[in-house]
Amino acid sequence: MFYILLAIVTIYSVFTLVLTAAWWKNPSLPTLETNGSGPPAVRISVIIPVRNEEQTLPILLKDLCAQTFPSESFEVIVADDGSTDNTPNILAAFVSQVPFRLRPLTLTEGPTTSPKKRAIRQSIALATGDLIVTTDGDCRVGPRWLEIIALHYRQTGARMITGPITFLPEHTAFDYLQTVESSSLIGSGAATLALGLPTMCNGANLIYEKRAFEEVGGFDGTEHIASGDDEFLMHKIAKRFPNGVRFLKNPDAVVRTTPQPTLKAFYHQRKRWASKWKAYESYLPSLLAFFVFTSNLSVLITLAGWAAAALSSSQLIWLIGLKAVPEWLFLGSVLVFLGKRKTLPWIPVTQLVYPFYVVFFGLVAQRKGFRWKGRDLR
Repeated sequence: MFYILLAIVTIYSVFTLVLTAAWWKNPSLPTLETNGSGPPAVRISVIIPVRNEEQTLPILLKDLCAQTFPSESFEVIVADDGSTDNTPNILAAFVSQVPFRLRPLTLTEGPTTSPKKRAIRQSIALATGDLIVTTDGDCRVGPRWLEIIALHYRQTGARMITGPITFLPEHTAFDYLQTVESSSLIGSGAATLALGLPTMCNGANLIYEKRAFEEVGGFDGTEHIASGDDEFLMHKIAKRFPNGVRFLKNPDAVVRTTPQPTLKAFYHQRKRWASKWKAYESYLPSLLAFFVFTSNLSVLITLAGWAAAALSSSQLIWLIGLKAVPEWLFLGSVLVFLGKRKTLPWIPVTQLVYPFYVVFFGLVAQRKGFRWKGRDLR
């Protein structure tokens, strides 16, 4: 049994080191232009799907007021998906207060299995920008966010740009664990993209050409799936435009959001994400998920084998260390980039919890049904 587990963990460790090398090689772009050419000649449409965001949306809109990108060069479309709180009134009041064009949009269709895709699709139909930028109503963005996006688009000519996200300052152990786990997703998505193998991204910081969205048919074929407004689209654009998807590795481009406040909310979020796995046309994300599941399952088998005296203590330490050290190197690199140095001590804690988490969601979260923004979806 030891040699089988050793083979699995060794492959996983090598794979993690490959991801780490790809992350390191991915350049931090763009640099500031010094030739006096000014802002790129691109118009941006920022799309924000919201539902009951009265507490957080005003903060995001104030962040957008502080952008260094010219206010006349971008618009903001806020798609309200049936809010039952004060979100519509707050949004209406902001229209006359902001320096950019703010366009409230009340969604017109009835019930749907994919509210977020509907919100983005209807917003894009109204958008006047060449570049679509999506984020969420509970996010925070820095003052150079749109400027950096525009510069990166100008320098790379990418059809889609995936951006980094992390969480707002942590207050609980649960927050820190989510930050470490989120860094693994962001890092893995960026590294596999650098390797030419697009797997994952996050719709809270996603940029793409409006014409590219239209050319690939938007969300056609996946509108019945609740999640995947980000990754399904990325796979379609990457297939249509090889080498046309880039990761924006710049600290000023980081979007910050709120971690899930409870285990129940976290569970339903992960179930929503898991709902899209079976619909991937590309085998790579599913293969990656299966590989991560198998590798973490091997850790639990290792612990069980040691408890049953089938493995010695030295074999246990060897197998756990072989997996943990490359992980620490990878996660630490991503967390430092995200400005989360204080989270580094939580990596070992996450490594203890993560195998149980991965196996649990790999087995249980595939069941249909979850709750999202006050709605029961399937």
